Amino acid sequence: MIQFGTGGWRAVIGDEFTKSNIQILAKAMCDKMTAEGVKRQIVIGYDRRFLSKESMQWAAQVFAAEGIKALLVNKSAPTPLVMYYTMVHEFDYGMMITASHNPATYNGIKVFTKGGRDADEKQTQDIERYIAKVKDVKEMDYEEALKKGLIEEIYPLNDYLDNILNAVDVDAIKKAGLRVAIDPMYGVSETSLKTILLTTRCDVYTIHDRHDTLFGGKLPSPNATTLRALQNCVLDNGCDIGLATDGDADRIGVIDDTGRFLHPNDILVLLYYYLVKFKGWHGPVVRNLATTHMLDKVAERFGEKCYEVPVGFKWISAKMTETDAIIGGESSGGLTVKGHISGKDGVYAAALLVEMIAVTGKKISQIYRDIEAECGQIFMEERDYRFSHEKKQEMTNILMEQKKVPELPFEIDHISYMDGCKVYFKNGGWVVARFSGTEPLLRIFCEMPTVEEAKCVSGIYEEFLDLK
Repeated sequence: MIQFGTGGWRAVIGDEFTKSNIQILAKAMCDKMTAEGVKRQIVIGYDRRFLSKESMQWAAQVFAAEGIKALLVNKSAPTPLVMYYTMVHEFDYGMMITASHNPATYNGIKVFTKGGRDADEKQTQDIERYIAKVKDVKEMDYEEALKKGLIEEIYPLNDYLDNILNAVDVDAIKKAGLRVAIDPMYGVSETSLKTILLTTRCDVYTIHDRHDTLFGGKLPSPNATTLRALQNCVLDNGCDIGLATDGDADRIGVIDDTGRFLHPNDILVLLYYYLVKFKGWHGPVVRNLATTHMLDKVAERFGEKCYEVPVGFKWISAKMTETDAIIGGESSGGLTVKGHISGKDGVYAAALLVEMIAVTGKKISQIYRDIEAECGQIFMEERDYRFSHEKKQEMTNILMEQKKVPELPFEIDHISYMDGCKVYFKNGGWVVARFSGTEPLLRIFCEMPTVEEAKCVSGIYEEFLDLK
């Protein structure tokens, strides 16, 4: 019942996400660590979801019973903090209790490997093999484990935030006198974002900061629909930028100075352009196959290269290491920058965007217009569809087994089945149909030279797969 997707194991609370399954996974991790002969320590954190703290403690009791010390972040904290701690203290493994941006009925566990990386497919398959072998799970009383030193409560937030502050131009931000609105989306980023922004002397306006396990009745995912209150906050207070993070703060959402929602694609383009043009960095960029090819245009403009990988941040971080890329990210809102952790960090991305405004002396809206003037324009259409088990089998058969594509009004250059079915057109456009690795959705992404062309191709796929 425990299966890992592109973002760890996620399941409905009380259905598959139960104390029993959590402790089975913990026992599997113990067996894996013992077999590998690695350091017998693990760091575990949790977010604000229902039962997250208790789940962390249930897992820790199993590690303690197996003689593996569990260092527990004793307040809800961002996922990237746990990744940072895993990396800096050279732990072989770390864990985070979170379902990230999934609905409030979900919870889950992310596993990190040496260097603070997301566990890749090989690692998660290995964990699943150990899970299948678990027969007997023992746990130690929590208070007894504390006394024996097999559980230790920590809160390394300052180290994590100091690392971010050391990486950005604090003096430039202080001089800019910026006004910033933040929306933690009832998640874990408020303390981190506020500390960084107040340290750099920004005026800060905060919404949705209380602890609400139902996330205000909305999906804790920063998108155009969920960030309308942040748009109003930016406009009402004359802010330079609005910053939001998802439930565990590894993804970012942005409202620009005009109140416009910036798609995660736009954020990636802005930051890559800024790092190369204004900070003078040199190197390629990495994106997944559902992320804008505008990154390719910016890379070409500066004589650099853009690499494409499957969906899942583990592929981004691995390719960045391989190619010495300076930034990598996904259209879902996750990104990372060279020199920081090898995973998504919405808090660091937020700090870098604020630095960009301060250093350039320009509004975000103007910077993006500059990019389009230099590199041209491209337009994306995104559509999500829910389906039955039978419908998924039918679509899988059409797309991946029969390898059929609809009649399309543009000349095809080539087709890739690296992750779903992606068609590349000779005019530079593309369309991909793939199943989500975290939710029961079919996603269609299409990017073309005009809005009308993107809508046209998406509509053709919708009709072809009978998704209306």
